[in-house]
Amino acid sequence: MSKKVILLVEDNPDDEELTLLSLRESNVINQVVVAHDGVEALDYLFGTGPYAGREPPPLPVLILLDLKLPKLGGLEVLKRLRADPRTQLIPVVILTSSSEEEDVLNSYRLGANSYVRKPVEFQGSADAVRQLGLYWLLLNQAPPRKA
Repeated sequence: MSKKVILLVEDNPDDEELTLLSLRESNVINQVVVAHDGVEALDYLFGTGPYAGREPPPLPVLILLDLKLPKLGGLEVLKRLRADPRTQLIPVVILTSSSEEEDVLNSYRLGANSYVRKPVEFQGSADAVRQLGLYWLLLNQAPPRKA
């Protein structure tokens, strides 16, 4: 059985490292795949671009998605995820520094499962990621995957 994957879509190297460190410290053993922009995330999920022609990667059990991304923004990524039957039920947590009401509303309108504002300080951010991991990976009952 393959290891369950988390897809982290994050363009800020400091936020990426903090999230990865927080997941490790929370004893999350899932493999974490990192995409640095929206196009890279969709390529990974749908087997296009540099992932074309390869064995399809395992679909993630959770996507942590930043909104402010280069090439293709997080809201557009979310819209495409929800439009495709292969990815429409994967839990997506928006993990962003934006506290703009319009971003929150649009995220939920497009099908986000949760919206978490990144705390500025390290400990707050580490706690937020730890709680996300506990909830989405241990407590949440995910929809069954088709065989």
